[in-house]
Amino acid sequence: MSGSSPNGGVVLLVEDNEKNLKLARDVLEFAGFTVLVATCGEEAVERARADLPDIVLMDLQLPGIDGHAALARMRSDRLTAEIPVVALTAFAMQQDHDRARDAGFDGYLEKPISVRHFPDQVRRHLRTEQP
Repeated sequence: MSGSSPNGGVVLLVEDNEKNLKLARDVLEFAGFTVLVATCGEEAVERARADLPDIVLMDLQLPGIDGHAALARMRSDRLTAEIPVVALTAFAMQQDHDRARDAGFDGYLEKPISVRHFPDQVRRHLRTEQP
């Protein structure tokens, strides 16, 4: 499925808060992304493996395994190891940014998202072969 969306790419959005999920999904879809959804860490790992999205946007606080544990599982799987995974979280302190970077996240986006800037922030983290 990777790269199948002509305008934006395929995003796996991992978020357990219904309002945050709806807002981010609506903004990304309006910007031309294809959005897949997971609401917990285990589901995120399964969806990433099954659908091979171009990028994963992952909340850090999730039911079941958290975002850090889900990332570790994805990085240890040859199918998902190279997918860019960006932390999407309300934790905004420098030590939170450092912990996410040290854990292997490819980037860090803060919530609440900026409706105006969010699609461009996601595009900056994409590594696709799109023309």
